[in-house]
Amino acid sequence: MKPEILVFAPIASQPVMNQLEQHFHCHHAWRLTAAEQDAFIHSVGLAVRGVVTTGSMGITAARVAMLPALEIVAVNGIGIDAVAFDATRGRAIRVTNTPGVLTDDVADLAVTLLLASARRLPALDQYVRNGDWEKCVPLAPAFSVRGKVAGIFGFGRIGQAIAHRLAAFGMQLCYYQPSVVAACSVMRSASLLALAAASDYLLVCAPGGAATRHVIDAEVLAALGPQGTLVNIARGSLVDEAALLAALSNGTLGAAALDVFATEPNVPHPLRAMKNVVLTPHVASLTVETRHAMGQLVVDNLLAHFAGNPLLTPVA
Repeated sequence: MKPEILVFAPIASQPVMNQLEQHFHCHHAWRLTAAEQDAFIHSVGLAVRGVVTTGSMGITAARVAMLPALEIVAVNGIGIDAVAFDATRGRAIRVTNTPGVLTDDVADLAVTLLLASARRLPALDQYVRNGDWEKCVPLAPAFSVRGKVAGIFGFGRIGQAIAHRLAAFGMQLCYYQPSVVAACSVMRSASLLALAAASDYLLVCAPGGAATRHVIDAEVLAALGPQGTLVNIARGSLVDEAALLAALSNGTLGAAALDVFATEPNVPHPLRAMKNVVLTPHVASLTVETRHAMGQLVVDNLLAHFAGNPLLTPVA
């Protein structure tokens, strides 16, 4: 018999979804409304041995408790802060995610957001579309990034990939994370606050979770300063959104370019109205190639687990 799995979110690759159906007996919770899902899980939960979920969705302790036969949680994404590890560890439930395969596309979007903010691309697009160019409306110059300092908070795979790209634009680089990166030519700041103070652009690439919640606070934003720009492609929880709104409104911070938010998909209306902000809807890894590779890694981890083979990308 095929192992039964519960799918909390679809994978954005039809070939991968076809593989799920081929190898597993799938229960698709995502096809139901939020109000209907718990009853559905109760109806199938006794037989479910695996879960497919996303980084932002994860799995709660309550839902782990509803799945007494659960053996593995396969996260389609690199974020694991929404997984209730206190519940999974106690039952030796294995957890996997999809690191590595999305590094390049996430890094590409981080650089795109930085450049879009620096060169004011959304505003320039509107300038042409609404006829201001034809009307000879005065246009303020943008800023060059060459010679500016890019501070990277979180210097793992994605942070280092961003640094590699920004070096090609002639930017100066520095980073901060609690641990020192061995054999690294990029300078490490003494603290996050020191990193912000030294940076023209602060790029947030650190993991989410309780340890980093609201670590980008009013003090850090003030240190980044009225000419500074915050770029976040990590998790919305790292940024104190109220402090960010205040800093952007009163000029304490110059600009922001954001792919992630505190309570997605709810983006504060004041943030949407600001001309010094670039917004994208949590799409850093949303390319055909990367979403297929992520989904394939989910399937391959599930197949390895149920075949009794080592997992490809286990979460410690």
